[in-house]
Amino acid sequence: GCGGGLLTEAMTRAGARVTGIDIAEKPLTVARLHQVESGLEIEYRKQTAEQLAEQAPATFDIVCCLEMLEHVPDPASVVRACLELVRPGGALFFSTINRSPLAWAAAIVGAEYVLRLLPRGTHRYDRLLRPSELAGFIRAAGGRVERIEGMSYNPFSRTVTIGGAPRVNYLLYARRPEALA
Repeated sequence: GCGGGLLTEAMTRAGARVTGIDIAEKPLTVARLHQVESGLEIEYRKQTAEQLAEQAPATFDIVCCLEMLEHVPDPASVVRACLELVRPGGALFFSTINRSPLAWAAAIVGAEYVLRLLPRGTHRYDRLLRPSELAGFIRAAGGRVERIEGMSYNPFSRTVTIGGAPRVNYLLYARRPEALA
C-alpha cells in the first residue's frame, strides 16, 4: 500500500492527482498527518487494490505498486487488480525483491539482521517473486511487460541505482492494452 505517503506526496508535488491506498490504519494515519502538514490534496483510502478495482475500474493513467507484492498472500490477485484499475493504454510500475540466494543474503540477512535497516522478519523468502513470476502474473491478467530493470540501494551513501540485471530488487514497467484478456 501507500504506507506513510512518501511516493504519493512526491507525485502530488510533481503535479499528479494521486489516490493512495493501504489496508493498515497506522501508516494511513501517518500519511494523513503529512498531508495536513503539507497542505497537499491527496485522497487516501483504507482498502485493498481488489476493492478499489471493483469500485473504480479503468480509472487511473498510472498505477504504482512498489515494495508491496512480497507482503501479500496472493500477489497475482493484486497484479490483476492493478491492471483493472489502469485505463486502457495506461502504465503500471511494480517493484519487489527477486527470489534468489543473492536477494536472500542482501535483502533479508543484510538489511534485516546485519545492518538492521528493517525489522527482523519483514520479508519471507517464500513470498519473494522472481521477475519471470511477476511477468507471468501480468501476462495472465492481460497486461504487456515493457521493461524489467534491476534496482540497488547503497545503505552507506543512501543512493538508489536503477539498471542492470534484476539480481536483488527490481522494477517492472507494464502497460494495459486497449482490452484486457
